[in-house]
This record gives sequence, C-alpha cells and structure tokens, in this order.
Amino acid sequence: MLNHDTLKLCRWAASACMLTSLGAGIVHAQASGAGAAESGAASLQAKHAALTPQLARNPFQRPLVMDSTESATAVSGSAYAVINYPYTTVLAAFKDADTWCEALILHLNTKHCSADKESRPTALSVSVGKKTPQELKDAHALTFSFTPVAARADYLAVRLNAAKGPLGTHNYRIDLEAVPIEGDKTFMHLRYSYGYGMTGRLAMQAYMATVGSSKIGFSEVASDTGAKAPVGGMRGAVERNTMRYYLAIDAYLASLVVPPSQQFEKRLQHWFEATERYPRQLHEIDRTAYLSMKRSEYQRQQTTP
Repeated sequence: MLNHDTLKLCRWAASACMLTSLGAGIVHAQASGAGAAESGAASLQAKHAALTPQLARNPFQRPLVMDSTESATAVSGSAYAVINYPYTTVLAAFKDADTWCEALILHLNTKHCSADKESRPTALSVSVGKKTPQELKDAHALTFSFTPVAARADYLAVRLNAAKGPLGTHNYRIDLEAVPIEGDKTFMHLRYSYGYGMTGRLAMQAYMATVGSSKIGFSEVASDTGAKAPVGGMRGAVERNTMRYYLAIDAYLASLVVPPSQQFEKRLQHWFEATERYPRQLHEIDRTAYLSMKRSEYQRQQTTP
C-alpha cells in the first residue's frame, strides 16, 4: 500500500509528466549572431531531407516523426513535422510570447499562462496541474524565460526555459525551430525536456507504477519477448505531452483563418479532435468536459494576471 508521501508524489507526478522531452540533432544556437542562425537553419533543413521518407510514411497519418530519450537525470521528447502553413505565418506568431500562452492553455494540464514583456528576458508564468478543473492556488507555478534566439526570413528558433520546478525538478525547456520549405510550407522541430533529482525520479516512478502503469507513448521498442511494443514509462509520458504541445501549435495556426472573436473556440475544437485521433495515448476526458474546463480557464486567464 502506498503511504501518504508516496501518494502525494504520485499526484504531483501526474501533472509533472506533462512537463516532460527531444531527440538529437537540434542546434540550440547558444551563441548569438548570424553564424549560429545560419548553422541552425542549415541543420534543420538537413534534418528535413534526412527524415523525408519517414515523414511520408508513418503511423500518424500526417507528416510527423517523434522521438524521445531518457537518462538517469533527464527526459526529452521531439516532434519533427511538416505543417501546412507559410513560414512567414509561423514566424510572426511564435516569435511573440503572447502566442505561446494562447497555445499552451490548450493542453489539459495547463491551468493559466501570462506573459510579462516588461521583464528582460520576457517571462511566462505558467500554472500546471490536474487534467480536471483546479484552483490556481492548488496548481504548480513555473516561470519560463522566453528567448527568441533567431527570427530570420529563413530560420526561427525560440527557447522557453524554467530553471526550477516542483520536487527537485529543474531545467524545463521548450525549444521550437522552424524553416521554410517548398510548397509554401514549414518544417518544424519541437523539443520538450526537463531534468530531475532523486525525489523527482521517485515521484515519476511511483506514478508510472500506479496511475500511469497502462499509459503508452508513440515510439515502439523491443519488449522482453523481442516483439515491438509501444514505449511506456517516462519516455511514453514525454512523448504524449510533446504530441499535445505540437498539436497545440498546429491548432493555433489553424485558428488564424477565422475572425479573432472565433479563434479560441476553433483552437479548442481543433486540438481536441486532433488528440482523439490517438485515443490509446491521448484520450483523457470527453469533449464536453474539455470544452467546459478550457472555456473557464481561458476566461480566468483573461482576467487574472
């Protein structure tokens, strides 16, 4: 039987799992200047060329490739995708911190997001918690620094980083890269990752052994029998949430075709319908419950700093 402390860790892990992420190959452009941006653009274009066969044939029914890694101290997930939006649209949207709050709130676990553009760098205050309605005082608060690493005509790179998280977790990162490709489309790479100490790892393991024991990701790995099976555990968790964030980006872009007053509702419908295409991994609540919760949370987000 789980004791009180373990149950508390499990409850935290259920929401922390959503803060999980990305594969090799991303150029973070740690150094500033044109040289780093040119290197990042070239690297991402090369990645697009290398992934062309997988983008054309995969189980997602869309041009998407997912990957994840796990070590003793960190977990990471990546989504590489061709999206049917002009690069100029993606660039204009996601170099802006406010756009990220509009996208992040679509995720089940995101309870609130606000951008402080007066701080340097811009700060995103994000509250995360349960997949059901929750008071902000009961959610976990993280502060992300928002850094547009590059915003050029041929390359976008944006980094969100939170130094500290709950229960010893640290270095939460969301990285987005994008380049224009033929057909007036965009190739993007979304990376989501975080590090943890012993407390955080124990919390995640307790969650995976109980509430999360039946949850899976998208990648397939060899099982004990040698047969391929969907990845579980922490890699499965980070893949599920990387997918949810990728779908949030896609939903935001899809909403731009309607008047501003209709955009949030279109995002909600688009995101929920997209997640339901992968029910084994992503189904958690029904449409009515999701829409009701998110409409309420979005209203709160508009009125609460």
